[in-house]
Amino acid sequence: MLDHPLIATVCIFALIAFGEWLSIVSRARIPMLLTAMVGFLIMVWTGIFPDDILEKSQFAALGAILIAPAILHMGTMIPMNLLKSQVKAVLIALGGIIVAGALILLIVPLIYDYPTAVAGIGPISGGVIALIITSEKLTEIGLTSLVVIPALIVAFQGVAGMPIALNFMRKYAKDMQKELDDGTFVPMAEDDIQLNARQRNGKNGMLQMMKESTTLKLFIIFVGAGVAVFLGELTPIHYSLWALAIGIIGLKLNIFESRSLEKANSFTLTTIAIIFVVIGTMAGVTPQQVWDNLPPVILILVVGTIGIMIGGLLMSKVVKWSPYKGMPVALTALFGFPGDYILCEEVSRSVGRNEEEEKLIFNELLAPMLIGGFTTVTVASVVIAGIFIQTL
Repeated sequence: MLDHPLIATVCIFALIAFGEWLSIVSRARIPMLLTAMVGFLIMVWTGIFPDDILEKSQFAALGAILIAPAILHMGTMIPMNLLKSQVKAVLIALGGIIVAGALILLIVPLIYDYPTAVAGIGPISGGVIALIITSEKLTEIGLTSLVVIPALIVAFQGVAGMPIALNFMRKYAKDMQKELDDGTFVPMAEDDIQLNARQRNGKNGMLQMMKESTTLKLFIIFVGAGVAVFLGELTPIHYSLWALAIGIIGLKLNIFESRSLEKANSFTLTTIAIIFVVIGTMAGVTPQQVWDNLPPVILILVVGTIGIMIGGLLMSKVVKWSPYKGMPVALTALFGFPGDYILCEEVSRSVGRNEEEEKLIFNELLAPMLIGGFTTVTVASVVIAGIFIQTL
C-alpha cells in the first residue's frame, strides 16, 4: 500500500501536520521540524516506513525544484525602506551571527575538523534553506556522514534559543514598566509595526497585467529562479545567492511583488514540499550516526548560541540599545518566524498590567524581533551557507 505515491505522501505529510499541531499547542516550544524529523527516523528505524518511502512519494522531487523559487521569494519579503527604518535591529542581528560564526570556525576545528564546522555554520544562523544548501554540497562531495549535523542543528536550535530570548524580553518589558511609571519611556519613533509595506503600483502596463494572473505571477517567479540556477552553473557563486539577489533587485524594480509566492497562492505548498526535502536529508541515517554526531551538534549549538549572545550584547552597546532588547533580536537566528511573533505575544500578555500596556510592550518588541529574524534566517543564513560551503 505504501508503494503508491499518494499514500506515501500522506504518511509523511501526517508527520508534518502532527508537528505543526504540536507546535501550535505548545506555543512554538516544540518545533514542528523537530517532531517531523524525529518521527520520520523512528518510523523508518522501526520498519513502519520503508527506507525508500520518500522516493515512492515523489513529493521531495517537487521540493527540490522549488528551492530556488523559495529563496527568490525570501528576497522579496523585506522592502528596503523597512530595513532602513530598523537598521539597529539589522546590525544587532548581523553582529550576533558574525561572532557566532567566528567562534564556531575557531573552536570546532580544534576538536573535530573544518568540514564539521562548516556543516554547522550556515544552519546555526538560519533555517531550512541553509540546511538544504549545506546538505546538498556535503552529499555532492561525499561527506554524507556529516549531513546529520545541519539537520539536527536546525531541529534543536529553537529549543535552545526561545527560552533564553523569552527571559531577556521579559526583563526588558519589566524595565519598560519602570520607565512608564516614571514617565521617562520614549517609544520608537518609526512606525515600525507597519511591516506590510504597500507595494508600488506598476507603471508598466504589460507587467501589471501579468501580475493580475496567478499563473503568470508564478511563471515570472520561476523565470527568475531559472536565471539564478543558470548563473549558479555559469559562475562560482552558488545559485542560492543569485536567487536571493534576483528577488531583492526584482522587488526594487517592481518585477516581483512583495512576498511573491504568497501572492501567487503557492507558498504553503512550496514550504511543505521543501520540508519533504529536509526530511529526506535524514533518509539513510542510522541510530549510530545520530549518536556519533550528537557531541559536535551540541558543541556547535552551545558555541553558536554563546557567540550570538556576545555579538548581540556588543552591538546593542554600539547602537545604544538595552541588551535585554538587543540580545533577543540576535537570538532570532535560532528560531525566526513565527517563534519571534509568538514570543512578543507571550511577553506582552504576561507582563502587561492592562490592555494599553500590553499593546505598548508588543509594539516595542515586534518590529525589531521580526526584522532580526528576517535578517538572519531569511537572508544572512543563505549567504553564509552559500559562501562557506564553497570552501569545502
